[in-house]
Amino acid sequence: MSIFKNAAIAAALLLSASMVHAQLPNWQNMDLQKDSVFGISVEKAYNELLKDKKSNPVVVAIIDSGIDTAHEDLKSYLWVNLKEKRGNGKDDDKNHYTDDINGWDFIGSAKGNVSYDNLELTRLVRAGQARFANPSADTNGLYQYKQLRAKYDQEMEEAQKTLYGISRFKGMLDTMVAKMNKENPTAADFQTFDASNPVEEQIKQVVGQQLLRYPDYKSFKASELDRAYDHFKEQADYQLNLAYDPRAIVGDNYANVDEHYYGNGDVTGPDADHGTHVAGIIGAGRNNNLGINGVADNVMLMSVRAVPNGDERDKDVANALRYAVDNGAKVINMSFGKPYSPNKKAVDDAVKYAMSKDVLLVHAAGNDGENTDSVANYPNRKYLDGGVADAWIEVGASGPDDDETLPASFSNYGKNAVDVFAPGVAIYSSIPGSKYDYHDGTSMAAPVVTGLAALIRSYYPKLTALQVKDVILKSVVKIEHPVAIGGENGEAKQVKMTDLCKTGGVVNAYKALELAATYK
Repeated sequence: MSIFKNAAIAAALLLSASMVHAQLPNWQNMDLQKDSVFGISVEKAYNELLKDKKSNPVVVAIIDSGIDTAHEDLKSYLWVNLKEKRGNGKDDDKNHYTDDINGWDFIGSAKGNVSYDNLELTRLVRAGQARFANPSADTNGLYQYKQLRAKYDQEMEEAQKTLYGISRFKGMLDTMVAKMNKENPTAADFQTFDASNPVEEQIKQVVGQQLLRYPDYKSFKASELDRAYDHFKEQADYQLNLAYDPRAIVGDNYANVDEHYYGNGDVTGPDADHGTHVAGIIGAGRNNNLGINGVADNVMLMSVRAVPNGDERDKDVANALRYAVDNGAKVINMSFGKPYSPNKKAVDDAVKYAMSKDVLLVHAAGNDGENTDSVANYPNRKYLDGGVADAWIEVGASGPDDDETLPASFSNYGKNAVDVFAPGVAIYSSIPGSKYDYHDGTSMAAPVVTGLAALIRSYYPKLTALQVKDVILKSVVKIEHPVAIGGENGEAKQVKMTDLCKTGGVVNAYKALELAATYK
């Protein structure tokens, strides 16, 4: 999320919810009645329900960008393949994955790792461009290609315009800061700055307001301006660049979706920020005087790298699911998604395999503020050949306040497509380099639910994946008051929480563990 929403400099007037650092770092684990924030009552559950209870370790797979395996708050809680000898270059356990000590990387090889990749839209347009280059070629699918091309052209134009707008904003802001002759100006410095034109006056007002929410100017610039610039530059240079295709690094036969054995053992990769943050939410060490408390206290975190900076590929997702299942994962977190899935059948088959092995899948609903009952979002629980994956939980993101703002403004929703909501705004968790930061998104809400599922499976190991899902959905805190979502023309409209998800509620660890204790 960024303060920049379009090419106009005026877009800087909008503030990302994730940058409001008024919340306590552990708020997602807190209790609404005790702490006045809408957490899921994890700490209350440990203090009142889990005292002196024994638990069993649960393997949780995180299909993501990678996990910093050296992180101080995670390294002791990583899944370790005890059948493999570290660094000997041999496939000791004969599973076709050499040196898979903490998991596997499906977007790398001996040549290196994929960091950036295209959007699926870009890949589809590139394929169509090649297919329909000859006017006399088969025209079956030409209409669909033209629709995709129009969508692609629109997204590229928006990315380029927004990048230009941010670049201008940054340039003018740098000029203003130079006039102040201060490296790290304060909100007061901006208030007293003598603007020489209307644009400077607008920037003065915008930045002055934002500095009231940040520790200092440098923090604001890094969190908002630099992050927004990098995002749209990545879109223009990599994600939407038809000439860019990094797949040669992997070295597989990409056309063969049934190919399973490729990749490398580097489960951290070149940019593990997202996956490391997700991992911390699920299972960072509890009460160890480091960073944060994960939801689950007896997990083994398996890193399966399949998500680049760009859209994940169906083949890699399918193989990541199969790898996780084959290596003992009982809960799998999937904090990723995209609007197109050209090889959905391969993913469906892998999901069916997970279902057959009693594995619970937890998926983030997405951050486009859209109704996924009517807008495509992949992967999803619906199979192409009919039927659904029953042991699947779809998660929207909620905020800390028990009012109309409870559903995060960015969160996707769906009366039928989304099951529950969970904390996903300003979530403090681990990032690479044994550091910590706030992120927001359904990507943060899904691991809250994954952690809860692992916690239940840890203390009640006889429960099946379907029973665990049942417990989580039946024990939500139901929201009876109206909530707001974005309506037409950007205006908020009030709806019932039951219009946004099946359960109409936010998950709750205390209530879930109470209910789990009643299952036989």
